[in-house]
Amino acid sequence: MVSPVAGESPRQARHEAQRLEILAAAADAIAEHGFHGMTMRGLARATGSGLASFYNYFSSKEDLLFSLQTDAFETMTRSVNAALEGVDEHVDRLYVFVLTHLQYSAEHRSVLRVLVHEASALPAGRRKTVRRLKEGYFNVCRDIVAAMLSGAGGAAGLDHAEVERVTYSVFGMLNWSYGWYDPRQHGSPEDVAKTIHTLAVCGLGCTYRVAQGDGEGRRAAGTVPALAGRLGCNPAALRKRPAPAEKNTKRV
Repeated sequence: MVSPVAGESPRQARHEAQRLEILAAAADAIAEHGFHGMTMRGLARATGSGLASFYNYFSSKEDLLFSLQTDAFETMTRSVNAALEGVDEHVDRLYVFVLTHLQYSAEHRSVLRVLVHEASALPAGRRKTVRRLKEGYFNVCRDIVAAMLSGAGGAAGLDHAEVERVTYSVFGMLNWSYGWYDPRQHGSPEDVAKTIHTLAVCGLGCTYRVAQGDGEGRRAAGTVPALAGRLGCNPAALRKRPAPAEKNTKRV
């Protein structure tokens, strides 16, 4: 779960590895018991560590939760920006964003549960810091959506309210996947990413046609939303998405 950092001594590496192990255990404990139900003593007991050692890394439960949330958003933002390098087509960039988020979520389900359910558990000052990091991550996706919606018309005619609605809708699908996604039942993160990406880009009508493998023939009842046309929805093209970038070892 940890990659070596240039110039980091073995002692520093061990310290960071232990800190990350505590964060991972805390995420599991908070996901199960809630922030207020988790205690530092219980966490120490569950991990077989001495309580005193926990306070070498975190001064309080609040400090631990703050580090958990900031580390997560920093890691997700860094990972998605790295994955987007060299991807130029806006539709492809949205797929890369969705896939990268789902890969993180699949590997850190407890962390995602904490991010969703414990966003308000911190005091105002620390919530503001976390919110700033969260907005930075949100803006990566929002900028992709804005680029897609602007199309040939450019930014001048962009409906910013529509950009917000679409972006929040994408995150609505992504954020709750931790609660239902089971690889044994629903396939790989790539499978889920394709489904969510197709829904985001084209709507249910396009999803039906992609499943049928027919870009021009059979259609779902009704018409594809006008948004899909503005996005240049092409079911045949959507069957060929960018291959996932080689994953870097993440500091989580």
